[in-house]
Amino acid sequence: MSLTQSWEVSDAFWAIVEPLIPHKQRQEDKEYKRAYGGGRKSLDKRQIFAAIVYVLRTGIQWKALPKEKFGSPSAIHRYFQEWRDAGFFVELWCQGLAEYDELEGIAWQWQAADGAMMKAPMGTESVGRNPTDRGKKWQQENVARRRAWCPTRAYAVRRKSARCIAVRSIAGCQDD
Repeated sequence: MSLTQSWEVSDAFWAIVEPLIPHKQRQEDKEYKRAYGGGRKSLDKRQIFAAIVYVLRTGIQWKALPKEKFGSPSAIHRYFQEWRDAGFFVELWCQGLAEYDELEGIAWQWQAADGAMMKAPMGTESVGRNPTDRGKKWQQENVARRRAWCPTRAYAVRRKSARCIAVRSIAGCQDD
């Protein structure tokens, strides 16, 4: 028995996944320009699912998907969005939970969720300064004979320069 990589879809896993994949339904009330079955053939569903698993397991971008192995990255992403909207991945997750519950058992009465959406209030006092912040620009003293740059001061100096005033007076503009 050969080992499969974490992003490869085994035959046993595909047997579980295949019945859950949503199929496109042709709308009866819509008028189509092409004959039924016309146009480019759709990609193999197993190849599409393998590409989606590859992206999710490796973390690569959709456009970086190997075209030679999986096909068009934009087509794979379109199938991912369609399957997501159809609830395929939620159904696959629920079926995986049910299978794990049968094999190992999930102690549902002991499950809890906890989270925090803010910083720890006493975290910085007990830990101290971040060691990666050493030598940052905002902690350094100004070099001798240099003043701190202020954008509003620089704008006011530029706006009120002698050349600007002269041009405004020649053009007849009002001084702000």
